[in-house]
Amino acid sequence: MKYISVPLDLEYRYSFIRRDGRITLSREAADPSAVFWRGKYYIFPSMSKGCYVSEDLSHWEFLSLKGLPFYDYAPDVCVHGEYLYLCASKRDAVCNFYRSKTFPEGEFEEIEGSFPFWDPNLFFDDDGKVYLFWGCSNLTPVYGVELDENTMRPKGEPAVLLEGRHRVIGYERLGEDHFFDPETSATLKMLKDKLSPMLKKPASELTKEDVMKTLPPEQQEVLKKILLDSPYMEGAWMTKYKGKYYLQYAAPGTEFNIYGDGVYVADSPLGPYTLAENAPYSYHPGGFITGAGHGSTFRGEGALWHTSTARISRTHFFERRLGLWKAGFDEDDELYCDQRFGDWVHAVEDAPFKAPRWMLLSYQKPCTVSSAPEDAKNITDENIRTLWQSEEQQGTVTLDLTKGYKVHAVQLNFGDNFGSVSLPSRGEEEMKAHGRYIDDEKFPLRWYLEYSEDGAQWQMWEDHRSAEDDRAHPLLVNEEGISLRYLRLTVTEMPYGQNACVSGIRVFGVSDCPAPEPASNVRLSLEEDGEGFFAEWRGSAMGYNVLWGHTPEKLYHCYQVLGSSKVNVRALVKGRPCYVRIDAFGEGGVTEGETLCLVP
Repeated sequence: MKYISVPLDLEYRYSFIRRDGRITLSREAADPSAVFWRGKYYIFPSMSKGCYVSEDLSHWEFLSLKGLPFYDYAPDVCVHGEYLYLCASKRDAVCNFYRSKTFPEGEFEEIEGSFPFWDPNLFFDDDGKVYLFWGCSNLTPVYGVELDENTMRPKGEPAVLLEGRHRVIGYERLGEDHFFDPETSATLKMLKDKLSPMLKKPASELTKEDVMKTLPPEQQEVLKKILLDSPYMEGAWMTKYKGKYYLQYAAPGTEFNIYGDGVYVADSPLGPYTLAENAPYSYHPGGFITGAGHGSTFRGEGALWHTSTARISRTHFFERRLGLWKAGFDEDDELYCDQRFGDWVHAVEDAPFKAPRWMLLSYQKPCTVSSAPEDAKNITDENIRTLWQSEEQQGTVTLDLTKGYKVHAVQLNFGDNFGSVSLPSRGEEEMKAHGRYIDDEKFPLRWYLEYSEDGAQWQMWEDHRSAEDDRAHPLLVNEEGISLRYLRLTVTEMPYGQNACVSGIRVFGVSDCPAPEPASNVRLSLEEDGEGFFAEWRGSAMGYNVLWGHTPEKLYHCYQVLGSSKVNVRALVKGRPCYVRIDAFGEGGVTEGETLCLVP
């Protein structure tokens, strides 16, 4: 069988980015657009100078491409007839279209565009008509327009399709867990820095009111939307099913754990649209890596899939990865996405919502490291944003599972934590032109992993000391299972000569311990505004999946909770009923809870 985990194990490209007078270096891939083209899967993400190709959704290779606008964000790709079409975003310049009959061997034909757009999605309907959907702003909506198939020019005026409704739709609210403090917003910080010399006052002492007073009245109204809580509406994607049009969109911001995809439904491509009963569609606020917004839904060989953006945002605001999730339509033609154990290990062939084959065995297990022991706990805390970094270029981590297990899979996660970086001379021209340089050079990530039952006799699981790639999230699978207690990871070389850096070692397998007791004394209450709920319970399980949905049978949404017995889910649609179930999980399996109803 073939297996996947999130983040996907890809060669993510590094970008040097100039911001606020200094240069940062990080890996970025986001806004993925995926297609099944002539027997292979292709994912085109932002800022990668190419795409990823796979025959089985499990193993992906990077394909470098030339002659395409890869410094434009959110490349969109679709298949129509004999052609593979592509376009990408320019906010203030005309965007062109590209198509190829011979991809990936041949060149793309360029079709001159006629207007600028951001976060595009090109959609060819089965009646021969073609549409473009786009939008990326907290001030403007998501638009749609019919295009001429030959010239790709609009056949009419753009239609307003979707606008933010964060006073009704909870998952559109800004902020970590949908809690937003305007005083800490990036926009306000930028304005304070610019205004500080003019007002002759340190930026740290300027208030929001100080900034507002410096702007003319018409700009103040715009700034209020930016600084307060208006969500970004972006990343449109169209799926047609049984004559219905499912317009997906991302909200409220890529830097938050709650970045997700909602969905509206209509009888025609240009609406009017109605919010789907089970929105949000893709939503992954808890777990090892969070966020599941701005993606694409595509059909492969017999199954529907959704790929989307996963958030790190640590080294840089746009430090992101790619996720891949199982999707589908239920018996009522409602679109769903399975993220219940979304970033665990899954077999590609398994049906959505099937219980995990292997359970997580590494959570909070002790690690011994070659240096910097104070950060060793970050390796098994199930949080990709925390790191352990060696004090030397090479480093070793020894993970003790505390007893013997049958281990079937290990996901290694390497981080980046650069200090001061300099732009290489090879990137100066592209930095001047684009404000960033996507590095074409390869810098291998080399390591080896050993295992042991007693901590004395060691055997090799995987040896990457001669690797030529820089895959940051390798997934190692042994279907028969390996009996072990200890794992020892030795990092011998990191890209750009940085010290060994690990954001997580995750171990999956089977245990002889029983499944946990169910959550007890469950208490639920709606938020006063009706856009969220509070949940508290008692229990001693490793973790809990808080599931909810608009019917008892459709608990499609999940917030995974580790190390706590309460959560505030702020992603409801005001006025709609909500059914909640809390499932306990541990090394021995999953124990379902009782489904309860919250009535607005």
